[in-house]
Amino acid sequence: MKVYDGQSTEPEAPNRLKVGIAEYEVTADEAELTTSGLGSCVGVALYDTESGISGLVHVMLPVADEMRDGKPAKFADTGVELLIAEMESIGAAVETLEAKIAGGSDMLDFSKADKSIGERNAEQVRNTLSSYDIPVVAADIGGDYGRSLLFEPTTGDLVVKSANRETQRL
Repeated sequence: MKVYDGQSTEPEAPNRLKVGIAEYEVTADEAELTTSGLGSCVGVALYDTESGISGLVHVMLPVADEMRDGKPAKFADTGVELLIAEMESIGAAVETLEAKIAGGSDMLDFSKADKSIGERNAEQVRNTLSSYDIPVVAADIGGDYGRSLLFEPTTGDLVVKSANRETQRL
């Protein structure tokens, strides 16, 4: 039996920034960006192909107008806008941004709307990105299962993990 003594025999994990629900992170170095718990939520990874600046936001609801809340990263419209602005503030250019998105599942949605929250989140993310002329170059949207994401700025890959499903590299 191994007793934990505070010393790790595991190799040190790479520099990672964790993005919680209704949060975002931006990096100009090689830090990996991670988020988990994406059901109807959508993860939006942006990558500047010229500068290498990267960002990830974990949005929960489609539009901020539906609810008064002090957390703009919570919403697909204001969260994507905030991520773009923060990336620009450290040197990214909108003209060279690409997006990869994942999530938007139909998870126990009891809303009366024609579309599930997941569908509405994904649609609003695409609309907001389109308004900035940012192409979505890869996506894993929909279904009825959760996802976890790992965005690798060094490769531009978005790794999507799901229970009982094969890991995807977008």
